[in-house]
Amino acid sequence: MRKIYLDNAATTPIHEEVIDEMADCMKKTFGNPSSTHVFGREAKAKMELSRKKIAEALQVSPAEIVFTSCGTESNNLIIRSSVDHLGVKRIITSNLEHKCVKETSLEMGECRNVEVVKVKTDVNGSVDLEDLEKILKSSDQKTLVTLMHANNEIGNLLDVKKVQTLCEENAALFHTDTVQTLGHYPMDLSELKVDFASCSAHKIHGPKGIGFAYIKKSTRLRPQITGGGQERGLRSGTENVYGVVGLAKAFEMAIQDLDKHKTHIESLKKYTIDQLKATIPGVEFNGLSADLEKSLYTVLNIRLPFKDALIGFELELKGIAVSQGSACSSGAAKVSAVIESILTPEQIETTTPIRVSFSCYNTKEDIDALVGVLKNISEKHLVPH
Repeated sequence: MRKIYLDNAATTPIHEEVIDEMADCMKKTFGNPSSTHVFGREAKAKMELSRKKIAEALQVSPAEIVFTSCGTESNNLIIRSSVDHLGVKRIITSNLEHKCVKETSLEMGECRNVEVVKVKTDVNGSVDLEDLEKILKSSDQKTLVTLMHANNEIGNLLDVKKVQTLCEENAALFHTDTVQTLGHYPMDLSELKVDFASCSAHKIHGPKGIGFAYIKKSTRLRPQITGGGQERGLRSGTENVYGVVGLAKAFEMAIQDLDKHKTHIESLKKYTIDQLKATIPGVEFNGLSADLEKSLYTVLNIRLPFKDALIGFELELKGIAVSQGSACSSGAAKVSAVIESILTPEQIETTTPIRVSFSCYNTKEDIDALVGVLKNISEKHLVPH
């Protein structure tokens, strides 16, 4: 049975070229980057070249790229240090953020006496920018706004430029979780002028266990992990050299092939929408995920017009991997917090959401197989008995 992977928002298969680059580094560059002898200097050179390549692609200084273990660590570093070291007394976020942002913000409220304010979102899961402006103007407390660039479940895109302008006008710091968008969209961080952003290599066909935080130098953020003073003092610990090399290669390939991959994946997404509409009566799409202009082109959140708690398992029996929420909560019996926030109780009780997320490795044949299985499942539920 052919296996079909359609859960690329959770993680992506690693490019062969990335594996080769990492394997070569493992074989030849084993030194500790903090060592001053030739072995250490070779490892340090590999890391700094990787940092430079990423910084150049984002139009920022290499000193503003801090390697971490993943997007979750990057987001934790930014939020916690903003409170502990930059004097942030208020965090503005939303109910639709990734758990690492939502839970860390709530912990700052509980443990650091920080005010946590949730900006309104509409029925499609989009941030209400008028409400954001109103909240920003309601207090002169030092504020951090943390809103994701693209929702990992429903794909809604945030108008980052508009949010940054509002933050600048109100002297607030702005952090955006860009884990789902860096490497998928051209991004000039010097033009966007955000204060903080985050990236995870495994979302762009790189290895797990490595990512980076973009930290604007002027913010003077301080570390959460202390010790040896690595990463310019912002993240102590012996660096994951081959992981960094893999991240840089994956990022380089993502930027190099961005237009080609975007065109291919957008066509797959449109094809999926058209085929589902033609095949399953009453199918709908959650959030703005069916709007190619306003959503992440790699994500489509489908709302099937029947209740089937085992649909993920049924698809897996046919060799097809999708998600019924975000990867972090895919084992939960209930729907995700994001879906709960945008659907009515009746919709939750009578429909089934699944997230399909695409990569450059997917084909129309994959989509035909998915739609065929969903058609068979839907017929069992929708045909009158």
